[in-house]
Amino acid sequence: MAILAYSPHMSFNPFTILLGGACAVTPRLLAQVQNTRIIAADGGMAHAKMLGLTPELWVGDFDSTSVELEAEYTQILREQFDAAKAKSDGELAIEAAIARGANALILVGALGGARSDHQMMILTNAMALAVRGLPIILTSGAEEATCVLPGEMRVDLPAKTVFSVIGLTDLAGLCISNVRWPLSNHNVPFGSTLTLSNEALGGPVIVSLQGGKAVMFSNFGPSN
Repeated sequence: MAILAYSPHMSFNPFTILLGGACAVTPRLLAQVQNTRIIAADGGMAHAKMLGLTPELWVGDFDSTSVELEAEYTQILREQFDAAKAKSDGELAIEAAIARGANALILVGALGGARSDHQMMILTNAMALAVRGLPIILTSGAEEATCVLPGEMRVDLPAKTVFSVIGLTDLAGLCISNVRWPLSNHNVPFGSTLTLSNEALGGPVIVSLQGGKAVMFSNFGPSN
């Protein structure tokens, strides 16, 4: 799984945010959310039971929360916002986690939802936070995304996992190793499909970048 890097001089305080997108329960996802603090955003609370999680906070305008879900989780502390708010439920949940000292985030339900615009905003919000130094994993269980910024990143992937590095800008000095099609110090223009559909050999995929911004998408089978 992606390494959530942190300084040994500070306490590690990861939070899982439950969002309203897709969620497939896999051993990989269960291992990632274990021993994290949990905040649910509106209808994302529907993922809590299947993952065996009890959120410490439930935020949102609750326009996508069913009556049944509200009745089931009456004991959870809630922060309710007006539907005309200027921020999404997911952003409010992330802000609440950061206010509680989060220094790493796992965004469950960030991928695979019905609204592509919501997914894109979650992704761009995650990139902005990653630029500020906050490690983030976006996941649906079946698919995972991590932000790629200048420096080196290692992502543990099972052998034959298909992944892509999608540039959001021109990419300078991109290196990808322990993969079927490695790259070494490669400049990739924005919009290129060169880095689409690579394959992990098993173990850590090492991605390093000298300049630019990208997102690495990894796709898993149901057993991962």
